[in-house]
Amino acid sequence: MYFYEIKVKYTKQTGEDNPVAVPELYLVEGINCTDVEGRLIEAITPFVAGELEVLSCKTVHFFDIITSPEGSYWFKVRAELIDVDDSGKERRKAVSILVQSTDIAAALKSAKQYLSSYNGEITALTMTKIMDVLRAVN
Repeated sequence: MYFYEIKVKYTKQTGEDNPVAVPELYLVEGINCTDVEGRLIEAITPFVAGELEVLSCKTVHFFDIITSPEGSYWFKVRAELIDVDDSGKERRKAVSILVQSTDIAAALKSAKQYLSSYNGEITALTMTKIMDVLRAVN
């Protein structure tokens, strides 16, 4: 299974004002774009008034995804995992980890705690525009 980043646009009623076209980003686990687009549309259609349009679908790679029931934001952590081979040569592997958290400080704490089981360093931490992550049903 792979993760796909899907950008959708739909019309949202904002109070008494005129409807506004709103773009949103979702991360969906699945087999291919057709599969994940269908699952996403099915999942969010009850919450959308008006037309829903899929703007893009692309594969993204994450080393791991750390979820938190309290978290309402998604943060992308770039890290380097460090491995030393038998000859003593250091090898670094850049990875991305997605962290769900309440704020950037809590995301950094979660990422550090996660990386403590690896020999790794955080190189960047950014807030994403991902609204939700839909995992595949096992």
